[in-house]
Amino acid sequence: MRRVIILGSTGSIGTQALDVIAANPDRFQVVGLAAGSNRAMVAEQAAAFGVEHTAFGAAEASQLVRDVAADVVLNGITGSVGLEPTLAALESGAALALANKESLIVGGALVTSRAKPGQIVPVDSEHSALAQALRAGTHEEVRRLVLTASGGPFRGRTRDSLRDVTPREALAHPTWDMGLVVTTNSATLVNKGLEVIEAHLLFDVTYDRIDVTVHPQSIVHSMVEFADGSTIAQASPPDMRLPISLGLDWPHRVPGVGTPLDWTAASQWTFEPLDTEVFPAVALAKRVGLAGETYPAVFNAANEQAVLAFHAGRIGYLDILDTVAAVVDAHEASGELTLESVYEAERWARSAADQLLRG
Repeated sequence: MRRVIILGSTGSIGTQALDVIAANPDRFQVVGLAAGSNRAMVAEQAAAFGVEHTAFGAAEASQLVRDVAADVVLNGITGSVGLEPTLAALESGAALALANKESLIVGGALVTSRAKPGQIVPVDSEHSALAQALRAGTHEEVRRLVLTASGGPFRGRTRDSLRDVTPREALAHPTWDMGLVVTTNSATLVNKGLEVIEAHLLFDVTYDRIDVTVHPQSIVHSMVEFADGSTIAQASPPDMRLPISLGLDWPHRVPGVGTPLDWTAASQWTFEPLDTEVFPAVALAKRVGLAGETYPAVFNAANEQAVLAFHAGRIGYLDILDTVAAVVDAHEASGELTLESVYEAERWARSAADQLLRG
């Protein structure tokens, strides 16, 4: 029986995690729940799962993790506000099932330096796939990591054809049902850029050995190429309950949590090279990741501001990445990575982005 704390319990990851736990009461016990502000929903969840400890906001969530003993903390909070709870989870000694990629990306070495070997278990479908595939060989045998991308709603389009796309079109993701910022990030491929940084930090593979390939069917979630030429891929229908269950009980698999592929039906999987001219976000993210320090925090914060401006009708779709690149280019890192320097860099980036967006 694993004692579980769920941070972000009212969001997509949190609610699906509770579905997995409800179906497996002999494996998991929820001992803490945290959310942003939806007190009514948390109260319902607490009553359903017999949970005594609840929290609201990042500060309370961090304290909850410090106060309540757990075997695993699932961080499903959205945004870099999840950084402090991530650090608290690592300090507690619990396994950290990490769905809050932003906390790792903006925290960088601040997070990885506090993690024990194997303490962070990725919940993103791509990184869960990589973690599974990496069990087929040693770290020294890895030649490269290959992250798959659906290509989003604008796959195959030219750059000029994207000048007048609407927010509604950007939210029409062909595979996943996600929030406003994450769905827009999937359209611009900023999300894939963030995942490249995440893969580097999680698996200690250099950026020149991390590739992105476009796979519209979203069946192969990522691949690892080994030194002997073998490529190991993890494939399953797109269903976040599978990586969530692995995050909760790594390295054990939870029977029946996902639906397997139907090998009796004809199907076709395709892979295409990433069009870096139309989607420059991955190359920019690699540059940001190589720069390190507070640059990833600036990249992430500037993007969030630009995405919100796009959905408010203040800028066009192509202006999102142009704004992010300009803010990144203007940034000068302090050289010291601390919780305070990360938050200060984010404040600066949001202000710098807003100034550019006001024109």
